[in-house]
Amino acid sequence: MRLDDLDPSKNVRDQGRGGGRSFGGGGGGGGLGLLLSFLPMLLGRKMGCGTILLIGGAALAFMYFSSGGVQLAGDTGAGGFQSESSGTNVACDTEEELFACQVLASTEQTWDSLFRQQGQRYRPTTLTFYDQSGQSGCGAAQAAMGPFYCPADQGVYLDTSFFREMSTRMGAKGDFAQAYVIAHEVGHHIQNLTGVADQVRNAQRRASKAEGNALQVRMELQADCYAGVWAAQNADRMEAGDVEEGLNAAHAIGDDTLMRGAGQQPVESMFTHGSSAQRMAWLRKGMETGDPSSCDTFAAGAV
Repeated sequence: MRLDDLDPSKNVRDQGRGGGRSFGGGGGGGGLGLLLSFLPMLLGRKMGCGTILLIGGAALAFMYFSSGGVQLAGDTGAGGFQSESSGTNVACDTEEELFACQVLASTEQTWDSLFRQQGQRYRPTTLTFYDQSGQSGCGAAQAAMGPFYCPADQGVYLDTSFFREMSTRMGAKGDFAQAYVIAHEVGHHIQNLTGVADQVRNAQRRASKAEGNALQVRMELQADCYAGVWAAQNADRMEAGDVEEGLNAAHAIGDDTLMRGAGQQPVESMFTHGSSAQRMAWLRKGMETGDPSSCDTFAAGAV
């Protein structure tokens, strides 16, 4: 995917290793997937991979941002972005981070345009890099969680080592596979802005475990579709093989594929992100239509 001409987004932070201050809690909501070694012990969690119920999330976000945590990055003028709080951690200063920052910039342009077409204003998410461990408005961030979105502070959290895990352990190679990961998490931000995320969380509180998982699957598949919409809106930047890379990545992180890889028999009632076939289908639908309205995974019979 050609993004070299894009300036990296300024809505980035870099916590470095073990960044931020700990106040306990778990990882954020809407994570794209756990590493395979963590899957067996998490299969029974109601909200699924990298997801928690955000009780008191607003209070936790206030604690984090008022406790001296890493601030929004500022331009260093040296090809990266400097953390204003620590003066040491620089975002977008590695090849993987720079690409992620350019993907984020592209999503900002795309969703700003789509929101404007509906007479609305897009409020961008913030991308926070960390190394092995960090802090989010939803609690501790750990590399094993994979990328995730935290509704409490409206931020995406990423340890770029996940890209290497995708390539080496999951067989999901290529720059577009990485872009899909980020665009998926931005998709969760869209759900937060539109109110869908709140509606689903409220419904999950009243639902059984299986019903809650099924609702989460629809959330994740919609985020996949939104990632496809972003790709379609940037078709002029796509290169040969990008579509295949994205679909391969979607297949690699399907619940059934991950469960089999962890030595588990796939059980549909325990799915929290959707099967490989479902994830591929909704990513493809977004790429084929380029229309967010086509991503209604909550419609009767959609999933």
